[in-house]
Amino acid sequence: MRANRAARKWSRKELLLRLLWALAHPAFRLSPRPMWGWRRGLLRLFGARIGQQVHVYPTARILIPWTLTIDDEASVGDRAILYALGPIRIGARATVSQGAHLCAGSHDTTRPDRPLVKPPIRIGADAWIAAEAFVGPGVTIGTGAIVGARAVAMADVGPATTVVGNPARPVRRRA
Repeated sequence: MRANRAARKWSRKELLLRLLWALAHPAFRLSPRPMWGWRRGLLRLFGARIGQQVHVYPTARILIPWTLTIDDEASVGDRAILYALGPIRIGARATVSQGAHLCAGSHDTTRPDRPLVKPPIRIGADAWIAAEAFVGPGVTIGTGAIVGARAVAMADVGPATTVVGNPARPVRRRA
């Protein structure tokens, strides 16, 4: 554990950007709900790739915006957490509901020093991550898939598949 704590996980540039994002975050958080364009612009200023008509609610928590891609007409709800240590891509028209947590960071537990790893998360077009669901590092949620409320998806979810529970298990597949 001592080696993990001593390891340098971020470059000086990344540390500076994280500090600047922390200073700018109140302008994001305190913006009135209908100011979708303002929040899109602020995220773009910090390197996020944000499509047209994207709605990110002001109470969404985004750790590192420059690793984030949100395609056209997608939505990130109240209190959603985008723990974007690694890349997160949210497809067109996808919804990340209130309180959902996308966690693109973990530690390599096979090594004694447990280094930080940043596996990407991909949410397919027209997918829905329901209220308070958790999507783990390295997971892909397929096009049109649904991760039910409070489900824990630690493995890929196929297209048009609905999963529920902890761990998430398939309950329905649409044609």
